[in-house]
Amino acid sequence: MEQIILFAPLLGALIGGFGWKTIGEAGAMWVTTGLLFLSALLSWIVFLGFDGQTQQIHLLDWIQSGTLDTSWAIRLDRLTAIMLVVITTVSALVHLYSFGYMAGDPQWREGEVYRPRFFAYLSFFTFAMLMLVTADNLVQMFFGWEGVGVASYLLIGFYWRKPSANGAAIKAFVVNRVGDFGFALGIFALFFLVDSVNLDDIFAAGPALAETDLRFLWRDWVAVEVIAVLLFIGAMGKSAQLFLHTWLPDAMEGPTPVSALIHAATMVTAGVFLVCRMSPLMEYAPAATGFITLIGATTAFFAATVGLVQNDIKRVIAYSTCSQLGYMFVAAGVGVYSVAMFHLFTHAFFKAMLFLGAGSVIHAMHHEQDMRNYGGLRRKIPYTFWAMLIGTLAITGVGIPLTHIGFAGFLSKDAVIESAWAGTSGGYAFWMLVIAALFTSFYSWRLMFLTFWGKPRGDKQTHKHAHESPMVMLVPLGVLALGAVFSGMIWYGSFFGEHAQVNRFFGIPDAHAEAAEAGHADAEDHAGAETGAEVSAETGAETEPHAVPQGYAPEGAIFMAPDNHVLDDAHHAPKWVKLSPFIAMVLGFLVAVWFYILNPKLPKLVAQSQRPLYYFLLNKWYFDELYGFLFVRPAYALGRLFWKQGDGALINGAINGLAMGIIPFFTRLAGRAQSGYIFTYVFWMVVGIAVLITWMSLAGGDR
Repeated sequence: MEQIILFAPLLGALIGGFGWKTIGEAGAMWVTTGLLFLSALLSWIVFLGFDGQTQQIHLLDWIQSGTLDTSWAIRLDRLTAIMLVVITTVSALVHLYSFGYMAGDPQWREGEVYRPRFFAYLSFFTFAMLMLVTADNLVQMFFGWEGVGVASYLLIGFYWRKPSANGAAIKAFVVNRVGDFGFALGIFALFFLVDSVNLDDIFAAGPALAETDLRFLWRDWVAVEVIAVLLFIGAMGKSAQLFLHTWLPDAMEGPTPVSALIHAATMVTAGVFLVCRMSPLMEYAPAATGFITLIGATTAFFAATVGLVQNDIKRVIAYSTCSQLGYMFVAAGVGVYSVAMFHLFTHAFFKAMLFLGAGSVIHAMHHEQDMRNYGGLRRKIPYTFWAMLIGTLAITGVGIPLTHIGFAGFLSKDAVIESAWAGTSGGYAFWMLVIAALFTSFYSWRLMFLTFWGKPRGDKQTHKHAHESPMVMLVPLGVLALGAVFSGMIWYGSFFGEHAQVNRFFGIPDAHAEAAEAGHADAEDHAGAETGAEVSAETGAETEPHAVPQGYAPEGAIFMAPDNHVLDDAHHAPKWVKLSPFIAMVLGFLVAVWFYILNPKLPKLVAQSQRPLYYFLLNKWYFDELYGFLFVRPAYALGRLFWKQGDGALINGAINGLAMGIIPFFTRLAGRAQSGYIFTYVFWMVVGIAVLITWMSLAGGDR
């Protein structure tokens, strides 16, 4: 079953990409989509029926050289099962949605065949991501990691006639190479120190790496800290964290289904998955996890501030993704990996729905993306309006405070914020996330009010002909709406419940159960004393995982060290902490109502009165301009130097000088020697004989 889940998208990509002339354009679309739905169905069967115990499914031998053994195998644990559901479900719905969205695309000329290639790229994208999340060693993971990068390049630049799309594709590819270089260095360091790239061997070496020094750059460092930071740099690129985030908004140049797939199910979630997958190393690297928390919190705040003033509907949602990824990294950075995966899981549903809903709006408005040209669309496209409303309620965190009843984002985002409070003692990360929640509420409702409320703005004919999307585009919105409403409530306990419940879900053995199985009468007390295990207030049972013996990989999909009590502390957060995201959400909503419903002229007045701040946010903190000054212009200058001085003056000058100067000079000399007179030739023969005799005499005399 797992093999079918993995290879069905690849089979669809091959048939759709290379066999469409045989089965037809429609046939290619149906084959790729049908195989994705098959993968999605089997993924849900695996997810719902999985017992949490890690399995390795060997597929074939791959690279074997000396001690390097990278067999191709599927690692099936709870992390894998979660990612399988997220990837295949969203991808299948995006395939179905694309039937309607990509029909009659204005970017293509009449008679051009483009949809089989598009669907083949989508399926290949899905396969590459599945390769990544099912990997049992880091080389296999890196193969999928780079495959995702290639697929994103192809899909972001799918509108190849648009210079902006080509530039965005190159930008995404180059920026991700920076992060991938860090990831590759991390893999090299692990192989150098552990002599293996297999995950179990690496996880077992975690305690030893924490006691090993590694010479890196200018000094010695704790090996596990260096490795954790290098791996996170790879995650920063893929998940668009601050400093390596600039490619993400430009990726909106691709078709909207691509945006939904990148932002909800593939690529950007790869970094969060990597950090959670490597939790057996991260738990021994407190400096690295502190760095992860800092970057995540800052990214959440930064992206939320930029989203406040963006006017392109897709870019608003793109910066929202960047911000929400920061939330996930904060949860992973403070050591509550289950909560990071919880927010990843719920976010996939409502973010995919928001992107596909935005695509439905763009489709209705004849590919107009500026929200300033929208207004009053809720009566024109009511189904899209309700889907977008549900997505907005989910992302802003609407629910009943101090209960487990609410939209998906209410439960997962609150879990992240409570974990941030517990993990940082109410420090920087906690407050950045609360402020980001306020900004998220404001810009999300700003999007809704500018799009669906008020009077129609922009071109009158466009508004007049606005219409609801076809059913093939609305059905995916309905399915995703179910996840946006119910996924948080259904799986809250599994991701953020009592420690013992979370342990069972992720296949982590409890110390209490381990001791009982071993049959030691006093093992329970000893395990609790040695590992710092806590006792659940409700059940009275020990909840911490047992201490892992030296040289053995910890059991379960994630690892929380015995002294990691953040999950338990988060449950005991004060009520004001639990209420803070709800209060922030309400404040953001009220300000948005004030600005865009009660007094629509106010935003312009505020922008004029705060012009420097407005342009600072509108220009995305000037990161692109800064990078242009620091990297792009020097690169152009170096290129011009190599071109004009190196290629033009040196290489061309040398070749042209040799071909047009030196060789003709000697040719002319040789030509003059050919006089045609016998006495001239006799003279040079005598000179040659004299030189030869002189050389032989001198050489013989030396001997």
